[in-house]
Amino acid sequence: MNDLVFQQCINPDCRQTYEVSQTTFLCQRCGSLLDIQYDWDRLTVPKSLSHFELKWQARRNPLDFSGVWRFRALFPFAPDDKIITVGEGQTLCLPSDSVAQFTGMNSGTVYLQYEGLNPSGSFKDNGMTAAFTHAHMIGASRAACASTGNTSASLALYCAVTKKMSGIVFIGSGKIAHGKLAQALDHGVLTLQILGDFDDAIARVQQVSRDLGIYLVNSINPFRLEGQKSIMYRVLESLAWVPPDWILVPGGNLGNCSAFAKAFHELYTLGLIPRIPRLAVINAAGANTFFQLVEVQKLSWNQGRYDQQKITSYYAHLDQTQLRAHTLASAIEINRPVNLPKALRALEICQGVVRAVDDTAILDAKAQVAAGGFGCEPASAASVAGLKLLREQGVIAPSDRVVCILTAHPLKDPSATIHYHLGDTDHYGRYANRPQTVANDLSEIIRTIQQK
Repeated sequence: MNDLVFQQCINPDCRQTYEVSQTTFLCQRCGSLLDIQYDWDRLTVPKSLSHFELKWQARRNPLDFSGVWRFRALFPFAPDDKIITVGEGQTLCLPSDSVAQFTGMNSGTVYLQYEGLNPSGSFKDNGMTAAFTHAHMIGASRAACASTGNTSASLALYCAVTKKMSGIVFIGSGKIAHGKLAQALDHGVLTLQILGDFDDAIARVQQVSRDLGIYLVNSINPFRLEGQKSIMYRVLESLAWVPPDWILVPGGNLGNCSAFAKAFHELYTLGLIPRIPRLAVINAAGANTFFQLVEVQKLSWNQGRYDQQKITSYYAHLDQTQLRAHTLASAIEINRPVNLPKALRALEICQGVVRAVDDTAILDAKAQVAAGGFGCEPASAASVAGLKLLREQGVIAPSDRVVCILTAHPLKDPSATIHYHLGDTDHYGRYANRPQTVANDLSEIIRTIQQK
């Protein structure tokens, strides 16, 4: 076994290790999730994060141009000649005083990390480049995922651009925004729409991947989370390497919050940051499993010895009541998040909290994000709606420096935007910008403009 880089069970009572080449991504002894671990004492690690600023001078090198792989010294599982990149990670972290005002924060305290600028239009490319790299390392020829839309779009893009693998995506019936479905279809992957929701799709894709030996790229894959750590490296880079007070992130399958906490824990252990930011995971109210378990039932990581019975009982309740996830924020419409244990660990590492916000709050926040110059899909705006709620509750101070993660581009789900502004939705558009109907008459047009 390569003892510099390996996979390890997250269960503290097991800690079984596996070769990098292993692709079941679950512990074969106890069934727990796996981490990618590094022997940092024997690896070359920069003495300061400012080291990565030098990478900007080598942007003709595709690996240093990538906003993921220029940080590869912080997740060194792949040799350079095996890395698959399409220039992902060229994203922005910029202040937004309009969002600060909307959420009750002081001017200059709120930053938006806009992942919609990735090649497929969402944060998923950060992880997909890492997953495809690992797949390339082990010689995989097919890749599969279950998706609410963004994962399938990203998988399809990497299949189409690299020509390294064919792709298969599983989606639930009626559970995908057309902007995302269009990407999967356009890039040419096999798309299977099953009669069920995302939770059904993720169960089936895991079974199919095991039975047919297909490489699985959902976030149960720990290599994907290694790539998603880079989002936090870019946040730190944008803030001159000074950690913010809070990171707020939408909570769906809980891969991002798991990756972010792992990134900060490693940086802190390596002495590269002086403190770890706090973390807030924001569920949609219609898909609030994590909120219910953590904030209502008080489930915690407990140093890895969390109460599995609480999870089992809650899932049984979902089955008995036939309660399905339902939210306009379709990207986080998930009832059984596969990374729940890692997310519990993330809360412990980052002194985190979980909140749930309803669709009206999400869509209002989305409108305010867009009014300030950024656009985002509905799920992204959960982070901003969560900030508003946490400010009202006094959990976040108005002077705290906060980064809200905007996970995807607004054109991923344009229907939600149109319905909000036209007022033909159950969720009243408080900040709606309705088009004005006017006669085809110059004087009427001028009069309408002057009245505004």
